[in-house]
Amino acid sequence: MVLTGSPRKNGNTAALVARFVAGCRSKGAKVEVVDAARLKYKTNGCIACMACQKSRYFRCVIKDEASKILARIPGFDVLVIASPVYTFGPSAQIKMLLDRTYSLVKCQGAVPAGPLTKMRFALIASAGGGPEALVPIRLTFAASARFLGIKFDSLLIPFSGESSGTLADRPEVLASALAFGERVAGR
Repeated sequence: MVLTGSPRKNGNTAALVARFVAGCRSKGAKVEVVDAARLKYKTNGCIACMACQKSRYFRCVIKDEASKILARIPGFDVLVIASPVYTFGPSAQIKMLLDRTYSLVKCQGAVPAGPLTKMRFALIASAGGGPEALVPIRLTFAASARFLGIKFDSLLIPFSGESSGTLADRPEVLASALAFGERVAGR
């Protein structure tokens, strides 16, 4: 499952995801893409009610489009997060959904359990300002994967002086997204 979080429907993230998905499908993978920026939410992200942690089930108790997506995540082998980088982190649109994945993990002491601990994790991110702008987002997602005890891989695309959608005009970038999809699906 690919969760995209760009507020721009046809921006750089969309171009990267399209090629990534093509790479995955070329290896026979079934891929679902969810546009987190267009989901209808009942709340602005996780409300820290802790109902998911008190329940024996791994689900978010808030009933909206996001909870339906969260319920489908365990049916996939790989969870891919795709986001532009804003202020050294993921977009607010993807963060709202990501915070609610808390419902898919329970901790007994320091040991996490739940559907997310049985998946692989990947990140697709692009950022203006050069490679250093991508370091914090990669570190954040790599730390999450380490905590969950799962494999993590990333495709990080820096750019400079370009506006939304211009990565679609760079064949070498699209080729790297395609190859990343093939690699993720081939494991």
